[in-house]
Amino acid sequence: MSEKTLRLALIGKDVSKSDSHKIHAFILREFGVDLAYEKLSIAPAELDDTMRYLLGDFDGFNVTIPYKRDVMEYLDEILDDAAAFGAVNTVVCATRRGYNTDGWGFLQMLKLHGVSVTDKKVLVLGAGGAGRSSAVVLKKAGAEVYLYQRRQQELEETCQELGVLAADNPEAGGYDIIINATGVGMHNTVGISPVSAAAFKGCSVAVDLIYKPTVSEFLRIAAELGLQTVSGGGMLFLQAYYADCYFLGRQADEQEAYNLYKKYLESEENI
Repeated sequence: MSEKTLRLALIGKDVSKSDSHKIHAFILREFGVDLAYEKLSIAPAELDDTMRYLLGDFDGFNVTIPYKRDVMEYLDEILDDAAAFGAVNTVVCATRRGYNTDGWGFLQMLKLHGVSVTDKKVLVLGAGGAGRSSAVVLKKAGAEVYLYQRRQQELEETCQELGVLAADNPEAGGYDIIINATGVGMHNTVGISPVSAAAFKGCSVAVDLIYKPTVSEFLRIAAELGLQTVSGGGMLFLQAYYADCYFLGRQADEQEAYNLYKKYLESEENI
């Protein structure tokens, strides 16, 4: 290893199939930094011990479903987008500071695919960490944002907190863009869509934050209806790039991120 070696990790309920290690290794190698990386699939009861382990022994770590809100109580500061989203996906251990790079990665992915959200009616399915971050940045970008989840009381509270609107019935249609931020369609729900074809009435773009499978059932239905579809692989890479900038104390650059993503898509890691 070189003199610069980062010890990083990813925690979540099931991160066994995550490509994060490949992406971080690729980005950091481009920056001249070696990487030691662990993927930790943990149960809720293991979170205390895991956080002590990570904060004590690692340079930083990323957080995915379902712990993006739970980790906040272990940190000294919640900064930037993480404070607005109420969710953390990136932790710098030396400072015990939490950040969220999902929103930046999400918007950059949409930009890369030529999707404009300004003055568009957008439905976000799912009010977890990814859904919250997507809803906030979409609103900031000038979209009329509707959020949906099945638990009505929690939905109303979240919408009030984030300043977005609650969707009563996603199957009613009438949205320009629909974002799947539920996680339905991966792991043991592969082949399942959170909505039926009826939800896409009047819609022109469908975005799934899932990246495995590349074509989820949600996107398959949308493509069959002739919609533009965007899978979450770009967001995964771009938010990882932004997280690595936090780990290294480096200034993020949009063009650098795009160039690295293009290079990654052509690399052996992207297999």
